[in-house]
Amino acid sequence: MGETSGDSTQGLGTAIDAQQRTEPGSPRLSVLIRVRRAMPNLRPAEQRVAQAVLHDPAGISESSITSVAKLCDTSETTVLRFCRAIGLAGYPELRIALARAAQWEETDQSNGAQQTGPINAADTLADVVSKIAYADARAISDTARALDLAVLEKVVDAIANARRLDIYGVGASGLVAEDLQLKLHRIGLLCHTWADVHLALTSSAVLDAGDVALGISHTGNTVDTVDVLRVARKRGATTISVTNYDRSPIAEVSDLVLVTAAHESSFRSGAMSSRMAQLAVVDCIFAGVAQRSYEQAMAALESTRSAVESRHDTRRIH
Repeated sequence: MGETSGDSTQGLGTAIDAQQRTEPGSPRLSVLIRVRRAMPNLRPAEQRVAQAVLHDPAGISESSITSVAKLCDTSETTVLRFCRAIGLAGYPELRIALARAAQWEETDQSNGAQQTGPINAADTLADVVSKIAYADARAISDTARALDLAVLEKVVDAIANARRLDIYGVGASGLVAEDLQLKLHRIGLLCHTWADVHLALTSSAVLDAGDVALGISHTGNTVDTVDVLRVARKRGATTISVTNYDRSPIAEVSDLVLVTAAHESSFRSGAMSSRMAQLAVVDCIFAGVAQRSYEQAMAALESTRSAVESRHDTRRIH
C-alpha cells in the first residue's frame, strides 16, 4: 500500500493531462463490443448468432444471411432480429461493421499482437504473458474508446459535490471499489467501501439526497451490489454503476452507468481483463474529481505521501 501511495502523486498529473487531451466525441462503438454487451439479453437463437460473430467476424462478414442462419441453426428472421438488437438496421450493415472490425484485428496482428485468444493448456509461459498483456491492453483501450464522456462528467460532478460517497463491490470488483476509495480518501473525500452485504445494506439505508452510491460489477448481475443500489436509490441518493453490460440489472437501478469493454474467456473466474478495465474507469473518475480542486488535491497527495515516506527508508531496517 505504501508504494502505491507514493506513486499516486506522480501519476495524477499524467492522468489529468491525458483526460484534458481527450476529444469530446469518441469513435463509433466496435460492433464486437456491442455484441458482447448485448449477449446476456439475447434470446438463445440470437445468442448462437452472436457466438458465431464473435468466433469468426471475418468469416461472417463474407457470408450471406442464409448461410449464417444455417450455420447457427436458426432462421433469417432471427439473424435480422439479432442485427437490430445490437443497433444495426439490417444484415448488410452487420457485414460492413464486421469487415471493419476484422480489419482492425488484422492491424493489431501486424502491430505485434501475435498472441490472442484464450489461455490453454498447451501455451508456453511466454504465450501466457503475451496473451495477458494483449488482453489487458485491449480491455483498457477499448474501454477508453467506448467510454461515454458526457456520462463520465456527470459522475465526476455527482461525486465531487456529494455529501457522502459509498462504494460497493463483491469479489474482484470489491478490490476495485477499495482502490477507488483509497484514492478519493487521499484527497479528502468522505467515502466508504463495504465488503459485507449486511453492512452494505445498512449503509445504503441511511443515505439521502445529496449522497452518492457507486456499485461495481462486471456482469451487472451481482445480487448483493444490485440490491444495495436499489435501496440507495429509494432513499434518494444518486446511484452510479460501473459494468460491462449496459442493459444488466445493475444498470436498471443506476442513474448513471459507465460501461467497460472487457472480454473475459476461459480464465473469467480470475477476473483479469475485466478488472483492468474497471481500474481504468475508476482512475478516470479519480482524476476527474481531483481536477475539480487541483491545487488542494495535489497538496493532499503530497501530504499523504510525506506521511508514509519514512516507511520507505531502508536505513531503518535492521
